[in-house]
Amino acid sequence: MLRGRTIVTVVKRALLALVAAQATVIAVLIGIDTWRKRFRPRRVTFPKTEAKEIGVEGTAVTTYTYGEDLYQDMLRAIRGARHRILFESFILKDDAVGQRFKSALIEAAERGVEVYVIYDGFANLVVPRSFFRFPPLVHVLRYPVFRPGILLLDIRKSGRDHRKILTVDGEAGFVGGFNVGELYADRWRDTHLRMAGPSVWELENAFIDFWNAHRKSEHPVLDHLGAAPWNAHIRVYRNVPEQLIYPIRGMYLEAIDRADKHIYITQAYFIPDQEIVDNLVAAAQRGVEVHVLMPERSNHVIADWLARNRYSALLRGGVQLWLFQDAMVHAKTATIDGRWSTVGTANIDRVSLTGNYEINVEIIDSGVAAHLEQVFANDRGNARPLTAEEWSGRPVWVRFGEILLAPLRPLM
Repeated sequence: MLRGRTIVTVVKRALLALVAAQATVIAVLIGIDTWRKRFRPRRVTFPKTEAKEIGVEGTAVTTYTYGEDLYQDMLRAIRGARHRILFESFILKDDAVGQRFKSALIEAAERGVEVYVIYDGFANLVVPRSFFRFPPLVHVLRYPVFRPGILLLDIRKSGRDHRKILTVDGEAGFVGGFNVGELYADRWRDTHLRMAGPSVWELENAFIDFWNAHRKSEHPVLDHLGAAPWNAHIRVYRNVPEQLIYPIRGMYLEAIDRADKHIYITQAYFIPDQEIVDNLVAAAQRGVEVHVLMPERSNHVIADWLARNRYSALLRGGVQLWLFQDAMVHAKTATIDGRWSTVGTANIDRVSLTGNYEINVEIIDSGVAAHLEQVFANDRGNARPLTAEEWSGRPVWVRFGEILLAPLRPLM
């Protein structure tokens, strides 16, 4: 009995020591990152690829890589709305850009347009609640900061609303990685799509389903749009935690498995699970060129360090890693074999692929793929390769920090 108690005591002390060590590493990393941002800010510069419209089976698809260009077209669409606007954003800043969007939405409602707005409460905790007070004509749904079911460990209640959607009159729709704010307008490299044509139905339908599932009694019900024709070239995949549906991860795995020539992935927070790592390595070992581009320093230093635990296996397996310089790259895109592409809101990490509400567009079209390959080439020109030799030569204290933080990887 005494021996059993001793073992329990030793285990408890070991766990407490591990947690204390992890907390110390996290505190040091955050402290260094905060100091660096304050006293050694980086000069923000990155290549810009011009927006390009490409026709795909009756839908015009435009790719944006620069926030100011995107916001200009989004605001133009809102100001030209005649019937209904559906607007959803993970982050909506109370700054000059956010105020322009708010004013445009209110003006649309005042001229008789139906306006519906969804935003994530947790992601906007630092934004004054007063900013989200709209006139009654604008219907606003705040996805709650806390859902009580999480106390019962119900994973259906754990995801954030990480989606970014705008549709106008069922004719134009926007989706991708861009949040709304000054920071994202010209200091972050991100990717967004505009779709004009029948495929906008997919984005509208995604918004309506979410609204009706999470609305309160004071919110109106949005009517279902009815059936729409299938389009084999453009499909929208939605993660729905409430229903334990996570098709975006499966979409990536299927596409990687089909790869024959090359895979180009751009990710803000690249923390793949073991199966995705294995599939990327398997592709590289059968002769596929596999390139992954991510920020050398993102806006989340802990995410950067958790990502590092996968680098050794990827580099040993022949995957080429590229570290984006001088700016945050926030895009969530991939293109394979000059044929298949995806642009959306989901990062390749646990939180996005098996946690949050996310939405990604899958496009099977050589024109869109060629343009995204051009975008990747331009971005790679602003990145440096991380070689296996450099990685194996990193200091011992760095390796020790990675080992200590590794148990936290499932959280992200």
